[in-house]
This record gives sequence, structure tokens and C-alpha cells, in this order.
Amino acid sequence: MMSMREFQEVATMRLREFSFRTTAYLPEMRRATVVCCVVEHEGQPCVIVIKRAYRGRNAGQWALPGGRLEDGETVIEAGLRELHEEIGILAKPEDVLGRLDDFPASSGFAITPIVVVPSEPVTVTSNHEVHAVHHVPLDRLAADDVPHWASQPDGTPLLQMRLGEKMTIHAPTGAMLLQFRDVVLLGRDTRVADLRQPDWTQH
Repeated sequence: MMSMREFQEVATMRLREFSFRTTAYLPEMRRATVVCCVVEHEGQPCVIVIKRAYRGRNAGQWALPGGRLEDGETVIEAGLRELHEEIGILAKPEDVLGRLDDFPASSGFAITPIVVVPSEPVTVTSNHEVHAVHHVPLDRLAADDVPHWASQPDGTPLLQMRLGEKMTIHAPTGAMLLQFRDVVLLGRDTRVADLRQPDWTQH
């Protein structure tokens, strides 16, 4: 099992070497940031995954902490603000290890994932937008049986990240977790922007 220190060293190196891709600006496309926040939980490094509240946008869906950019914000500023607002974790810009590819979601958002390891001890306190907070061990995320490709009637494969019982995550969140897994944990050059999203994730 990788320690937090080992993860931080490996992640920093791999993200420094990773050439992330950005989505070209279009007037009709909105911007958002999500955070792959890695913390120690019960003695092992885990990435935080949330379940959205059963009301409002993306009701009841699995997600990474995050949300849309406010006027004048950078993707880093927005991600750190949302991390604090949604689950109470206060991180600093220097806690950001790097970023992954923008994901052009069918909902009209270009979503930028950033990878964060808070330098200070964390206490999770979720707000009204969050139904539940889950700590997914990195060892579990890296397991061979997590990514599953479901066959669709039109022949297009559909990604399912099977992280646990009743915890199957589709794109866009599943796609970004897959890239985090492959690039940061396994050292692979995986791209996910063209992965299909189920219709019910687009609202």
C-alpha cells in the first residue's frame, strides 16, 4: 500500500510530466472545476467522492467536489473554493499538485479536474449540496476490476467505474476518475474526453 508521502511524490512527478489538454473557449460553454482531493483516511490514502443531494442539479449522482467558475475566478480558485464550501476542506494553491484534461460534458460545461493534497489536517463537514461523502482507497481505484465497459445497442462502449457495492460511476465523473487512476496512479497516458455519457447525467 502506498503511503501519503509516496503518493504525493509520485503524483507530483507524473502530473509535472503530463501534458493536459484544454477545451477551446466557446461562448455557449460554461466552465467548472472539480477536485481529486486525496487525504489519509483510516490509515490509507483515499480520494474523496461525494454523492449529490437528492434535489437540485445532478440530484443523487456521484461526483467529485466542485462547481462552476464565478466571474473572474481561475480554475484553481474555483476548485479550492468549492472544496471548502461543499465539504469543509480548506486547501491552499500550493496544495495543488497539477491538473488533468478538461472534460467537455454534454451538459454544456467544460470541466477541469485538479489534484489536491491538503497540507493541513482535514475535517469533512458537508453542506446542503452533498448527501454523503465517501473515501475511496487509492488501492481500490487502481484495481484491475474497477473499469468496466458495458456494451450498448449501438456498439458504443459505456464506461462504468465499479468502486464498490452500489457505487458504479459513469462519465463525466467516472471518466475523470479513470484518467486520475491511469495517469497519476498507474503512469499511463490515458485520454477520456471522447467517452460517452449516459443521458441521465446530462442535466
